[in-house]
Amino acid sequence: MAENITRVSRAEEFRALLGRRAVVADGAMGTMLYGRGVFINRCFDELNLSSPQMVKDIHLEYVRAGAEVIETNTYGATRARLATFGLADKVEAINRAGVRLAREAAAERSDVFVAGAVGPLGVRIEPLGPMSFQEARESFAEQVRALVDEGVDLLVFETFSNLNEMREAVAAAREIAGPEMIIVSQMTIDDEGNLHDGTDTETFTRVLDTLQADVIGLNCSVGPKATLETLEKMMQYSQKPMSAMPNAGHPTKVEGRNIYLSSPEYIAQYARRMLWAGVKIVGGCCGTTPEHIKSIKSEARSLQPGMRTLTATVEEPKSKALAMEKVPVAAKSSLGAKLSQKKFVSFVEILPPRGVDASREIAGARLCKEAGIDAINVPDGPRASARLSAQVTCQLIQREAGIETVLHFCCRDRNILGIQSELLGAHAAGVRNLICITGDPPRMGSYPDATAVFDVDAIGLCNIVNNLNHGLDIGGNGIGNQTALLLGVGANPGALNMEEEIRRTGWKVQAGAEYIVTQPVFDLGQVERFLKQIEGFRIPVIAGIWPLTSLRNAEFMVNELRVPVPEEFMERMRRADNPERSRAEGVEIAREMVRRVRGLVDGVQLSAPFGRYSMAIEVAEAIGAR
Repeated sequence: MAENITRVSRAEEFRALLGRRAVVADGAMGTMLYGRGVFINRCFDELNLSSPQMVKDIHLEYVRAGAEVIETNTYGATRARLATFGLADKVEAINRAGVRLAREAAAERSDVFVAGAVGPLGVRIEPLGPMSFQEARESFAEQVRALVDEGVDLLVFETFSNLNEMREAVAAAREIAGPEMIIVSQMTIDDEGNLHDGTDTETFTRVLDTLQADVIGLNCSVGPKATLETLEKMMQYSQKPMSAMPNAGHPTKVEGRNIYLSSPEYIAQYARRMLWAGVKIVGGCCGTTPEHIKSIKSEARSLQPGMRTLTATVEEPKSKALAMEKVPVAAKSSLGAKLSQKKFVSFVEILPPRGVDASREIAGARLCKEAGIDAINVPDGPRASARLSAQVTCQLIQREAGIETVLHFCCRDRNILGIQSELLGAHAAGVRNLICITGDPPRMGSYPDATAVFDVDAIGLCNIVNNLNHGLDIGGNGIGNQTALLLGVGANPGALNMEEEIRRTGWKVQAGAEYIVTQPVFDLGQVERFLKQIEGFRIPVIAGIWPLTSLRNAEFMVNELRVPVPEEFMERMRRADNPERSRAEGVEIAREMVRRVRGLVDGVQLSAPFGRYSMAIEVAEAIGAR
């Protein structure tokens, strides 16, 4: 009875987790065993009995890489498959051992779920083969019973290519495990998104949607590109949560061994796109390793709230008696005063230097001040690059150029202790304006193996700043006095998942945000739609404006930064036939955007491409009288 209650509670916990965010699963077991010298003609499932430490060590590698779901080494542990190795009498022993090994590894972290892995029978079923539907169901029931009795948290049916076989597998699982068990049903497809018998995406998705599975998705066979494209189609025909566990590309034969060539960085790039698309479970199949999962986890942390269970420590102040009244926005900084007075403000973005000499940046800030710019916006490790501290750069600019700064503050490189210390330091040093962001993942920069922290995301960071502004640390303990940090946040009016972007923006405002700075915008309609969607929690909005420098720069914005640029602007950049005309056209497009958004937003943030501060100043002239 107690075991059943525990299983139900774990299922409820997992369902609640999926309702909040996506979950990272592990990668290949067979690939890892093969890499340890286990011959392909061995029964990999039997290693649960003969080489348990090897199997457990692989599970541990995935747990330490950040996997939140690890699958048991039981993919081929049905009676039909084990019989080919003379192990038909070992079904229960192999499956139970597989669960125990995974459970022992999962114990290293409290947030790891154990999934019982079940593959197809390897035998054709009716009407094309000798096995009846009932026999198939009984075979699956035998394996599922052992997995459930030993205590798995969920079941994953994977690499199925026959819908009838999947139907019998899910039916058997429901009969054995009951309605509370979470079932994930994953098919395998070809490069065109069809099952191997030719069944198209719409047809097999509609069938999966009728099964008693909680999550449906794809694994194996193809790489991440075809997996993502097919999942996007599947989402048109089912509202069920989707899972994706692709291979690391197609295997290549090298000296008789199958080698998968998709790098962790490439897999992570597609994991990011899958998360954007709304996939709820992301992991890997053949060819993926703990390094691939580590990269996927880094992407997931950078995109989602709650990848660490620290939310309780960054809530609104628990003790209202200790909380101090926040300093009014107008009293926090000159920028705060201007926003309170509804003055149209302008920022220019200046990147910190790569070395220790900030003289060029300070000179640029002086030019901006002379041109009437209100503040200098200083990014924090943009594109995951190593530069002079953004906070120090802000201090130098304020002291040497005499213009207020806006400090980007990202979560990537700091744990919750460092975050609080640096925020207190920024206030003490006179840097009062912030833009709180999650931060680019390390794989985007020059040091892709660097460890990302991401104890919290931008929403959690807002809560921390809000607490400090109340005179409290993240635990709700008084710190004796309070900060007066003007809390800004980022938003992307062109996000692929706009519903999620609006929801997160609302959470940031709820967490204390006092103004919003957008990603670069080139489409007025996009800005108008974004403003309409945040009407219920509108705070001052600063529109990002980026002067294009060339057609190649415009293509980079569209294809790599995912910033939509209208075709009319692309065509104008195509017609600019030399660098000087390209630069002039880019400035004029940016000036037009400033004039178009002038009556809609509360200010503009102007980029200075490649440190060309004069371009930003030229664009600022379009603001007109203020």
